[in-house]
Amino acid sequence: MSADPDTVAVFLMALGGPDSLENVEPYLLDLRGGRPTSPELVEEIRERYRATGGRSPVLEITRSLGGKLEARRRVHVFVGLRHWHPSIAETWKEVVEFGPDRVVGICLAPQYSAMTVGKYLEKLDEARRDVGGSEIPLSVPKSWATHPGLVAGLAERVVEALGRFPAGERASVPVLFTAHSLPERIVREGDAYPDEVRATMEAVIALLPAGQPTTFAYQSQGRSPEPWLGPEVEPTLDHLAAEGVPGVVIAPIGFLSDHVETLYDIDIEFAARAEKLGLRMERTAMLNDSNVLADTLAALVDEQLVSD
Repeated sequence: MSADPDTVAVFLMALGGPDSLENVEPYLLDLRGGRPTSPELVEEIRERYRATGGRSPVLEITRSLGGKLEARRRVHVFVGLRHWHPSIAETWKEVVEFGPDRVVGICLAPQYSAMTVGKYLEKLDEARRDVGGSEIPLSVPKSWATHPGLVAGLAERVVEALGRFPAGERASVPVLFTAHSLPERIVREGDAYPDEVRATMEAVIALLPAGQPTTFAYQSQGRSPEPWLGPEVEPTLDHLAAEGVPGVVIAPIGFLSDHVETLYDIDIEFAARAEKLGLRMERTAMLNDSNVLADTLAALVDEQLVSD
């Protein structure tokens, strides 16, 4: 099946975040599936957003990215958030009102996990049942963890970050790749996430200078009592400092846009730890609404259209 490009809608789905400090608590309520958050934790998270601009930049970044995609292809882009507004259901209603011949959905989480991408797709299925429009043809790439455009963009940013170190040091500066941690039980359940993240990392490493030292850690572990995937970033930084490396580049390849896990966890918490250790730390720039990410999304759309 081929569709008139004028009637193709692209539905970009991102995690989202609070749009004000006042909405941190209701955002957390949504994020935690209706489970209440302690006042102490609410205030802690609110302080993290206060320290990083007072709100999440994800919606603004994603909408800008959508505009660049529209400039590259004859499509109409919609943005829905898994948590907070506009929600996936709210945006799907707009899609139905638009009346496209078909929809290409893209989760802005390249590495598949049933706990991440799977949840986006569940919410999209619910919206199609509850709002209507289930008859509109829909295709969603389940994973694009090793898409050439994504990999090239990430590698380019690692090389740029390494370039901030003196030329004589770069070859001995380790690149610490990171991705958001998930509960350890996903391994027992056969979830693809660890393999997906590893595939992204290995593809990026293949584009780096030969022999560049690399390592990996999971970041931003949750507050639940169950075990979360490791190793964690903090002891990894301790180990690197003990080895006497001249510095470290943190490359959060599990994320596409700036948000609290990069702006606070890395830029504030990890940076403070690295400084205390006497370790120079640089973070790679996020892909955000870059041309390389817009080009990659355009290629994903093309691939979905051709596949039908």
